[in-house]
Formats: sequence, structure tokens, C-alpha cells
Amino acid sequence: MKLKIEKCDQLCQPDPFIVKDNDDFYIFTTGVDGVHCYYSNELHGTYKHFGIVFSLKEYKEYWAPAVIKIDDTYYLYVSFMPKNSTDVHEQRLTVATSKNILGPYEYVRDLTSPFSIDAHPVLNESGLYLFYSINDYESELAGTRIVVDKMISPMELQGKPKVVVEPSIEQEIFMKNRFKEGQDWYTIEGACYFYENGIHYLMYSANCYENEYYFVGYSVSNSKEKDLTKISYNKYPSSKGYSPLLSKNEFESGTGHNSIIKYKNEWYVIYHGRDIEDESVPYDNRNMRIGKLIIKGNTLKVVRD
Repeated sequence: MKLKIEKCDQLCQPDPFIVKDNDDFYIFTTGVDGVHCYYSNELHGTYKHFGIVFSLKEYKEYWAPAVIKIDDTYYLYVSFMPKNSTDVHEQRLTVATSKNILGPYEYVRDLTSPFSIDAHPVLNESGLYLFYSINDYESELAGTRIVVDKMISPMELQGKPKVVVEPSIEQEIFMKNRFKEGQDWYTIEGACYFYENGIHYLMYSANCYENEYYFVGYSVSNSKEKDLTKISYNKYPSSKGYSPLLSKNEFESGTGHNSIIKYKNEWYVIYHGRDIEDESVPYDNRNMRIGKLIIKGNTLKVVRD
């Protein structure tokens, strides 16, 4: 179901990341000129566009922002690239802070070197962790995959990233022969972790949002381990089958890059997608949507209206 947005000049809301703060809901989205934020006092209510909460003069393409509150500070993790660059592989993760969820956020430092995108911070009883995506050019299935690293502080990684989800099937191909003949490029990105009833779930997006097989999948672990760098995940139902949690259907396509929220004891996924009749428009028209998440052991299902 598309989330309602009060009329504004923003045509799209890619990579929506939802945060509940006090009694309100905030969704941060990708933007060319900065990180955008939308807010509502109801999960399924009408969202207002607050505007840009973080931007730097010499940079562009602010991808997949994620926000976490620790003590009295909000930490924004986002990647961007120089304005004078045409190479998206100059994207690298950074951290910015604010005392207000609506910013303005102040740049603190780079967290990693390029290429690094799609941060997902997780705080549990064993510490703070960051899931994100990097490139591997030398693997048999070259491309983008998800790693996790422990954080020394909200502004510094330990520097020991561990691969937790990597490509394994043809439907994860972003582009055939992308950088050289005979080497297809695979993409696993958009990490989204949660823990429920003794099971670790790690959702991800694969392929490219403009392609037929773009989808959200997930991996699971029944480990009792709390240190997220020590957990091994298994793709569900297997590493060799195409069994998407979210993918193109009769009314929407380009469904991917979700975040997650538990509200009134129910789980929901917030993801981007586009109406099926708008697939061919010549601009990015992904907008934020919501679906109820049904959890039955290792099996997840998203109910879409």
C-alpha cells in the first residue's frame, strides 16, 4: 500500500528508513541534493515533507540514509559522492549528528572508503553494529554484498567487516558484462536486520530496481549469539532458489530497499516501489509503501494491499 503524502514537490522517496520517536513517525529517504525527511503522527496516516535535513555543498546523491538515537543524540548514516563526479562507486559512508531528529545534521566524519553504501545500524545488549554494502571485484560472482562490522563508538567502526550475505543466483544479477566481457555484476544491498523470538532475520534487496527480477529476500539464523559479527546466516529457503519476499506483482514493481518497524505488537515493512502503469516514465518515481509482515518461525510473508 502506498503511504499517503501531503502534496509537495518531491516526486519520489527511494530507500525509506522509518524511525518512531516519541509519538511520531519519521521516514528518511534518498535525495540528489540531500537527505529528505517525512513525518506523521500515525503510521498509516498522511506524511508531510519536512524537507532536507542534511546536505553538504560539494556533494550529491545522498543514498539510503539511516538514523538511530543513542542517549540524547541522533546519528545519521548516509553515503554520498562529489558533485563533480560521474562515478557512483565514489559513494562512501559517513556519519552526521543532531540533537533534533529533524536536524539539521552536522557532518562528523567518513566511516569507510569508497565504495560503501546502505548503512543499517543495530544496537543490542552486546553493542552497536553497522550492516552495509561493499563491492568485491575478484569473487566468482563479482558484485555488491552485505557486511557487518562492530562499532567502537557511534562514529567509528572496528574495521573488521564480515561478509554476511553474498550473491548466489542468476536473479541477483544487476547487469550482465558490466565492467568486462564475461563477468556479470551481482548486487545484494539494502540490509535490514531484526530479531524476534530467538531468530535473527536479515532482509536485503537484490538485482536493480529497474529490472524484472528486482526483489527483497532474507536470510535467517537461529544462533543464540548476540555478537552480530559472529553469526552466520542462511538465505531462505536456500541459497540456490529464487523465492522473493517482495517482488513485482500485478499492481507494483521496483519493490525493494525496506526498513522495518514494530508497532502495537505488529511488524511492518516500509519499502519503495512504483505503480505498474508507471514503469516506463523517464524519471525516478519510486515512492514509499507499507506492508504488514507475518512471521512464522523462519518464514516471513508480506501482506500487500
